[in-house]
Amino acid sequence: MTDDIAAGSPASDAPLPLDGYVGDPAVRAEWDHLYADRQQVWSGRPNGALVAEAAGLTPGRVLDVGCGEGADAVWLARGGWDVTALEVSGVALERAAGHARNAAVSVRWVHAALTEAALPPASFDLVSAQYPALLRTPDAAAERALLAAVAPGGVLLLVHHAGMDTQQAEEGGFDPADYVWPSMVVDLLDDDWEVEVDEQRPRVAPDGGAGAHHTDDLVLRVRRLR
Repeated sequence: MTDDIAAGSPASDAPLPLDGYVGDPAVRAEWDHLYADRQQVWSGRPNGALVAEAAGLTPGRVLDVGCGEGADAVWLARGGWDVTALEVSGVALERAAGHARNAAVSVRWVHAALTEAALPPASFDLVSAQYPALLRTPDAAAERALLAAVAPGGVLLLVHHAGMDTQQAEEGGFDPADYVWPSMVVDLLDDDWEVEVDEQRPRVAPDGGAGAHHTDDLVLRVRRLR
């Protein structure tokens, strides 16, 4: 589903931690298996909604949630952003770090689940979550973690595939009720937040890669006022 600091934060030219993962080992194993099964899962290009929505933002500190193979993180770093990229799959992070080295950009890599990472609170000018596979919990931990990471004046950009949230559960497989969707984040907003974009729009999809068949996005962009 992705186009997806406690666990170390090396620069892109530093080795990744082998035993520093923070999160559910079963989730890590699931995503490691997905990435290990193919030499390349995603297109290698930045997500279209991120490119469009970040165009008018002044580069600052950004958190890339579920960075996958690193296309968004590399694009952001090339654009002058100070990038921290979070991912549960060590296989994906190794690929992402290699892409950053090839692009000669620096990225802080965090091998952790969003809800387990010791991210500095209220410190990112942009939190980007592009098609994240965030598990839903009764206490809305993932939604709250996304919002908590945004600095005053900063933006949370959450993008998902339109229609997936209303699909029926697949037998023995994907159940949309298990995951976080943009509407759940909206439900948590108070007067400290302003909704700048909350819409469904045609997807600007990179060619190739998993998920290329999805045609529309749900785009949520909210700004923290204080």
